[in-house]
Amino acid sequence: MLLAIDVGNTNIVMGIFAGRELKCHWRVASDRQKTADEYGLIVHQLAHYQGLKIQDIKAVALASVVPTLTQVLAEMIAKQLGCQPFIIGPGVKTGMPIRFDNPREVGADRIVNGVAVYELYGGPAIVVDFGTATTFDAISDRGEYLGGAIAPGIGIATDALFARAAKLPRVELVRPPRIIGKNTIACMQAGIMYGFIGQVEGIITRMQAELGGRAMVVATGGLAGLIGPEVNCINKVDPMLTLEGLRIVYERNA
Repeated sequence: MLLAIDVGNTNIVMGIFAGRELKCHWRVASDRQKTADEYGLIVHQLAHYQGLKIQDIKAVALASVVPTLTQVLAEMIAKQLGCQPFIIGPGVKTGMPIRFDNPREVGADRIVNGVAVYELYGGPAIVVDFGTATTFDAISDRGEYLGGAIAPGIGIATDALFARAAKLPRVELVRPPRIIGKNTIACMQAGIMYGFIGQVEGIITRMQAELGGRAMVVATGGLAGLIGPEVNCINKVDPMLTLEGLRIVYERNA
């Protein structure tokens, strides 16, 4: 079995594959204070809860945008699983040409998302990853990574509004019943949600125009389930896209 790990600034998403089948997956907080032993205990407990034995995991594919956690998880993998993780980074064969000024600047998660969307849905395609930041990645009809855009995530924007405006409370991220709010919380939820939706739709529309017409748009990330269905130009919500990309890249190098 293959353990796929996607390390983000807010969450770590893990999944166990048996061949091409994703048997189970989990999302835990990205805690830079946790040790390798603590993360090892988490993996043991989660696998046991699903009726799986950690000893059956023979390989690990890892994509990370948090260097300190990369080291901690690599130590955990070596200690608990007795193998070295396959880490997505410069020099790894992905099968996707990177048409970027400096390919080393592209985050590992963005590359595996691009690989997965082209493999699963074809091109041209756009991946919208709703994480700590919201990333937009464009893939050509020939399977090339062309570049994209990065915007503050909806969580960052909400936290900034709460932190910088003395009289505004922290609010839950939910879809308000109407755009015209009747109280402060409803007004904030309307502004945050529909403002963010408008931003996403605007960027996707402009990217589609640069791609020469309509492209397949796939949403992923922790908030994809909340935002994706509200955006008219998103064709598919696939929360496991990054894990699938990790599996695909690992198989191309195995």
